[in-house]
Amino acid sequence: MVYQSMYLIFPLISSLLYVAAAMFFKQAASRGVGPWRTALVCNGLTGVAFLALWPLGGSIPGVSSLWQPVVVAGLFVGGQLLTFLALDKGDVSVATPVIGIKLILVAVFTSWLLATPVRSSLWLAAALSVVGIAFLHRGPQGGQGQVGQTILFALAAGVTYALFDVLVMKWAPAWGPGRFLPIAMLLSGVLSLGFVPLFSQPLRSISRQQWRPLLGGSLFMAAQAMVLINTLAVFQDGTAVNVIYNLRGLWSVAAVWFVGHWFGNVERQLGRETLGWRLAGAVVLSAAVVLVFV
Repeated sequence: MVYQSMYLIFPLISSLLYVAAAMFFKQAASRGVGPWRTALVCNGLTGVAFLALWPLGGSIPGVSSLWQPVVVAGLFVGGQLLTFLALDKGDVSVATPVIGIKLILVAVFTSWLLATPVRSSLWLAAALSVVGIAFLHRGPQGGQGQVGQTILFALAAGVTYALFDVLVMKWAPAWGPGRFLPIAMLLSGVLSLGFVPLFSQPLRSISRQQWRPLLGGSLFMAAQAMVLINTLAVFQDGTAVNVIYNLRGLWSVAAVWFVGHWFGNVERQLGRETLGWRLAGAVVLSAAVVLVFV
C-alpha cells in the first residue's frame, strides 16, 4: 500500500518548487522588475515548456471548440498576474497560503457546475479559511506588511486558478492530454504580450541582477506546473495530489525564516510573533483544505 502511494512524492516536490519560484519572484519584485514583465517572461517560458506534452497525443474536437483553450489561457494569465501582484505588494508567507484556498473554491465551483448540494464540510472549511486569513493579517501594516492588499490579490488569484482547474477538468478530456494544455499554455504566452504597453521599462532594460531571479522564478514555476499536471494526468488522484501540493503554504513560512536571506528576503525581520501568527494561519488554511478532501 505504501509503495502504491509513492507517486505522492511528486506533488510534494512540486510544492517545494512553487515556494522556490515565489522566493525568486519576490526577489525580482524587490529589484524593480514589476508584475507585468514578470508575467510575460514566466508565461512565455511556461507555454514553451508545456509543448513537451504534445507527443501524448489528442485531437482538436472542432472549430466550435477553439474558444475553450482561449478562456482557460485567459484565466491562467489572470491568475499568474494576480499572484505576481500579491508578491509585489506583500510577503511570500502571506500570499502563498491564501492562494491555497483555491482548492476549496474548486470544490464549490464543481458542486455548482454539477448542480449538486454544497457539503457541510465546505462551509466549515470556509469558516476555517476566514480564521486562517485573520491570523495572517496580524502584524505590521506598512512596507513589507501590506497584508490587506496582498490577501485581496491572493484571494482573487485563488478564485481565478479555481475556475482554471474546473474548466480544464471539464474541457480537456475531449481534446486529449497532448493538445488542450499545450495549446492553452502557449496561448497564455501570446496573451501576455498584451502587457507590453504597461511596462514601466522595456525588457531590454532588465539588468543581469534582475534577470537572475526573474528567470529562476520562471523556470521553477514552469517546472512545478509540469510535475503537478503530469502527476494528475498519469495517476488520476486529484484529491490526494492537491492536498499534498497545498503544503506549499507551510513551506512558504519555513522558507522565509530559514533560507529567506539567500534571496534577500527580509520577512524574517518582522519578528517571531508575526511569523508565528503566519505559521498558525498557514496551518489553519491547510487544515481547511484537508477537511474538504479527507
